[in-house]
Amino acid sequence: MADLGEMFRAPGVRFWRRLPGPIERVWAHLTDPAKLGGWYDAGSTIEPREGGAVRLNNGHIRGVVTQWRPPVKFAHTWNVFGPGETVSAFPESYLTLELAVEEAEVALTLIHLPVLDRFEPQNAMGWATFLDILDDTANGRAVGPRRGYMERNARLYGVDLGNLQR
Repeated sequence: MADLGEMFRAPGVRFWRRLPGPIERVWAHLTDPAKLGGWYDAGSTIEPREGGAVRLNNGHIRGVVTQWRPPVKFAHTWNVFGPGETVSAFPESYLTLELAVEEAEVALTLIHLPVLDRFEPQNAMGWATFLDILDDTANGRAVGPRRGYMERNARLYGVDLGNLQR
């Protein structure tokens, strides 16, 4: 008998945001190393090509660009590393950012999958935090300390910041 395979669904998170255009400006906020520090830590880099290296949050997140279609789509692998680790203890996941022009605004869709069950609320809280910072940055508002964004989103997602999953 042939192995017919097994169907399954991967848990993930999807966000939609509307940001002020033009699309090239939003694209720059997502991919330009000079602007990445606004929502990732300073020193975060993305090589702007398929196969390019991704290094975010001081190397805590590492990956490879899988799709690079300026200014509408950017995707990369997502691997979480602890200090000094060369092999991630977590399964590889995938982040996709898509942009679409909607009149004077830009619609951003963020998809991250798969997300381990135990990380679902924490993952959603983290992306909400990054997107709130991006929203302030893209709208020319002063960006406050990341902790303030995290505390607000932790309440929304039921995450205890003093007891984050590892």
